[in-house]
Order: sequence, then C-alpha cells, then structure tokens
Amino acid sequence: MDKKPPLEITCSQYFMQWLEGRNVSIALTTYHTNRLFLLGIKEQNKLSVFERMFEHAMGLCVTEDRLYMSSKYQIWQLDNALPHGATHNGFDKLYVPRVAHTTGNIDAHDMALDKDGNLVFVNTLYSCLATLSDKYNFNPIWKPRFISKLVPEDRCHLNGLAMKDGSPAYVTAISKSDVTAGWRERRSNGGVVMDVASNEIILDGLSMPHSPRYYRDKLWVLNSGAGEFGYIDEQSAKFVSVAFCPGYMRGLSFVDNYAIIGLSKPRDEKVFNGLPLQDALKAKDADAQCGFMVINIDTGIVEHWLQFEGVVVELYDVQVLENVRRPTALGFKSDEIHRFITFESEGMVTFSPLSVSDTQR
Repeated sequence: MDKKPPLEITCSQYFMQWLEGRNVSIALTTYHTNRLFLLGIKEQNKLSVFERMFEHAMGLCVTEDRLYMSSKYQIWQLDNALPHGATHNGFDKLYVPRVAHTTGNIDAHDMALDKDGNLVFVNTLYSCLATLSDKYNFNPIWKPRFISKLVPEDRCHLNGLAMKDGSPAYVTAISKSDVTAGWRERRSNGGVVMDVASNEIILDGLSMPHSPRYYRDKLWVLNSGAGEFGYIDEQSAKFVSVAFCPGYMRGLSFVDNYAIIGLSKPRDEKVFNGLPLQDALKAKDADAQCGFMVINIDTGIVEHWLQFEGVVVELYDVQVLENVRRPTALGFKSDEIHRFITFESEGMVTFSPLSVSDTQR
C-alpha cells in the first residue's frame, strides 16, 4: 500500500487567482514542526511552497524587504537580498538570515515595529511587552496592571499585540491571573483585551483570545476558544462575531477587505476540552482544520482557503507579503548560505549565482 506523503497542501479553486490579483504572497509559521513557510505563485499559475526549518518558529513581522521571526531562544532578522525588480530562479524575494538576537527561551509571541523602527514583542513567559537589547536578553517596556512582578511564570499567557499609529495599543491575554500558569484554569472565559496606554481591560469574558489587529478603524480579535473571528464594538464594548472558523485560530493579517486567519488542529484530545469551540464543531458536524481561511470582512464569507494535512497540524502566525509574487529564503542545512554573496559597488548590487529549489531546507 502506498504511504501518504508527510505533507499535503490543498487550496480552494481560485486561491491562486486571488493571490495574483492582489500581487501578494503569504508567510506563516508552525512552531510544533519548526517551519517557516513562504507561499506564492510559480510557473503555470501553480502554488509555490517553500519551507525553512527554524526551531519553534512563531511570531512574524514583515516590512517591504525584511522579515522578523521569533524562535525558541532567538529573534531572527531576514533581509531580502535581491535588488528591486530582480528575480533569481523565478523568485522575486530571497530572504537571508542576517541577524539573530539571543533572547533566551522567553516564548516570544506577536511582534511589530513601532514608529521609531524598534521591534516590540510579546514576552509571554515574563507577562510583558519588550524590545530588543544590545546588552540584555530583552528590555521590558510594559506589563498588565494585574501582574505584580516580572518572573518567568507565564502567569496570564499574554500573547497578542495590536499597533495603532505606530505604537503598541492593545494586547490579548488568556486570563488576568497573577500566579504561575494561572491562565490554564481560565481558558474557557477568562480572556481579556487590554488598552496599553491606560492599562485597563476593555473587554473580558473571551475564550483564549489571540492576534488583535487594528485595521480600518476597528480592533479585530480572534476569540480562538470559541472559533469566532470578529471585532470590538467601541460603543457597546462588546465582541461582534463576523465568522466562525473550524479550528483553533492564531495569526491574523489583512489585505484590502480580506482577513487571512490561521487555523490549527488539536495536538491531543485534551486541547479543546472545556472550550466552546469543541461544542461548536460538534454542532456543525465538523472537524478542526489546519491551514488558513481568507474571509471577506464585509460579508463574513470564506472566499478562499488552504489546508495542510500530514505532519503539520498547527500554525502560529500568518502574514501577507505585499507586492511579492514568489518568495524564498536561505537556510542552514545546505551550503547555499555559504555561497550566496551580495555586495554593493558603485551603486550597483551584485549577487552570485545559486541554485535554489523548493525542496531544500
């Protein structure tokens, strides 16, 4: 009997046309299987799938020519090595690991750049927001008012960060616990959204909220323990559900009037126990999926989707790479990173030839 491949990827019929029409590609991380995926379009309008291995890959932050990614004990900076308009073996972005900041195993989650270009990240183990430091493992800049001190105890499972006008504006946490791993007993309805400036809770009673994002004058949130994608109504201070997603949601990015939402399956039978998501899936006669959905935020309709089957069962972050058709990256498990050399001379960027394939890791 033929064995199934270790990884199968399927997508909706017109997903490729959707990517091409918006001139975007997708970056996503999967920490359980240690992967950074870069998805785009290759010849004959087929899906390009490129992966690199980074231990415990989690949070992503992207700019026009740079990608930041948190891993088990480092935050990586990957820079595009191709000059503007250049391609290499069919790829129009080639991300090279240039800098690794050693943070220690602090369980860094969401990340974003502030208006001054500083990388702000959620330091989940220490229940705070932090920035990088040249001298220390991290520089704490904010903690929830209910956290009495910075200790490596993952007290409330602070996880999500939303920026507004270039500053940290909102965060999500699984609970407002101030004891070691206290959030684990509050998964069903202990979730909170906080305003960073006032350090006040603006919404509670959520189930394992993740990935807050401020987009088009609304604060969007994944109410992950219930499978609900929606936003916070400012006048009523209530969560408004826009769509149900069949899976545990983490990772949220936007382009035009679309939200791209990451979905995960449970790693074991106990993960969904006690969560509203478990009952919702049963009521809809559905199984949890791993992949992402493209949802029209005006209608709540899932217009496109992509699913993983096999070794990949969960995702953490999903980011849109704008004006990128087919991205790739260098890795450490072959000699390509030894031989791909770029430098600038007389205003021209020179890069050496290198064979890069979709299967290299």
